[in-house]
Amino acid sequence: MSIPLLDGAVTAVYPFVVHLATVLSPVGAIVLCTALLRFLLLPLTLAAVRGERSRVALAPRIAALRKQHAKDPARLGTELAELYRSTGTSPFAGFLPLLLQSPAFIVWYRIFTAPRIGGHANALLAHGFLGAGLSARLFGHPLAFVPLLVALAVLAVVAMRRARRVAAVIGSPEPSGVLAWLPFASLLSTLIMPLAAVVYLVTTLTWTAAENVVLRRGLPAR
Repeated sequence: MSIPLLDGAVTAVYPFVVHLATVLSPVGAIVLCTALLRFLLLPLTLAAVRGERSRVALAPRIAALRKQHAKDPARLGTELAELYRSTGTSPFAGFLPLLLQSPAFIVWYRIFTAPRIGGHANALLAHGFLGAGLSARLFGHPLAFVPLLVALAVLAVVAMRRARRVAAVIGSPEPSGVLAWLPFASLLSTLIMPLAAVVYLVTTLTWTAAENVVLRRGLPAR
């Protein structure tokens, strides 16, 4: 299906990606461009971290509200919203960098899966990684996905442990059920993603893990 705005972005970015793939290899091009995107989003990430630190400072007041209105979820929601409003913080600040990555991911997906771009054959599809083309799927070339799957599993465990630690420190309910296993959704997504998209996913999640270590050191405070 043709989407004019998306096709225009893909056509504009495609020559740059082909050049990088020639110089660095296709996988190197994906990693470099993903890192560049995350670097450009760094100001938003820093703003999100500042918001998180503000929420940590509010943790005792939030815990008190949860205890006071434990039997009245509607009142609790209202009181929490008023607290965030009065202090100029938001519980959703950290989602903005993630949302802004979505258009870039869609462009990447199209670049490495579309058979033709700008009226010409997609030269990137001729490149491969560990014997598989970058548009290959998991069940067709499982060996090429093995190191990426291992990386995603490790990153998911790290994210799960951090989520539990954050919940314990700030006094919020520990993730349970589907939410507890949400970090492993990246592994499930590999069932339908092409190899190039999985490389992107590993790169951006690795960047996120590094941000947690560098930018969120000591956050939340015990």
